[in-house]
Amino acid sequence: MAIAIPGSAYSDYIVFIDESGDHGLKSIDANYPVFVLCAALFNRREYIEAICPALNTLKMDFWGHDEVILHEHDIRKPKNQFAFLQDVANREEFQEKLSGFLAWARFKLVFSVIHKDRYVERYQVPRNPYDVAMSFVLERVFLDLHSKGQTNKRTKVIVECRGANEDAQLGEAFARIGGGENACGRPLPFDLLMIPKLSNSIGLQIADLCARPMGIRSLRPNQANRAYEIIAEKIRRDQQGRAEGWGVKVSP
Repeated sequence: MAIAIPGSAYSDYIVFIDESGDHGLKSIDANYPVFVLCAALFNRREYIEAICPALNTLKMDFWGHDEVILHEHDIRKPKNQFAFLQDVANREEFQEKLSGFLAWARFKLVFSVIHKDRYVERYQVPRNPYDVAMSFVLERVFLDLHSKGQTNKRTKVIVECRGANEDAQLGEAFARIGGGENACGRPLPFDLLMIPKLSNSIGLQIADLCARPMGIRSLRPNQANRAYEIIAEKIRRDQQGRAEGWGVKVSP
């Protein structure tokens, strides 16, 4: 009897989800009152054969090794391994190379942006913003995979561990949404994988780098935002180029 090859039940795609800001509603940062959940969808073969080697090469060029984990916050407010970015020339060179990589790499983005100040004003008993955001991004990723004929196989969804209680809540929410409590009205073919914060995941690093530019864009749409301009074409859109409701949901 033939034995299934490991991995043969999986789709051609893989999803990484990261966030910008926090989803807490008790204390809201007036300077950044949003919670952004970003899902980055990659073709698995392109991810492993092209995207990962390219970003690791960039790391090798600047650090001499590929163990550095790129975080948007560390790049924006450089210290420790990123202290060399305090020099203007170094920063410009690094930003140019990183921007070039992000522009070149092929992946698709789905965002949920929740303006927490408006959210608590509108709802007396608001749902957990993380649950609301996760519902949207999983639904839209499913619809995109459906358009590619990929929903007859399982797709891995990778997120970062956030702590025992938070991970348990996320697991429960993911199970509810994936089990059928979603706008698609059907079970979603996703498998959740939570990995440690120190895992050197290229996909999670890319999702992290893309999340805050979307938050800034939503807060201050008229502000110059080069990072958003680089990733804008990667956002899921309809045939007319509209992102709202397709690859971006801003609530409320």
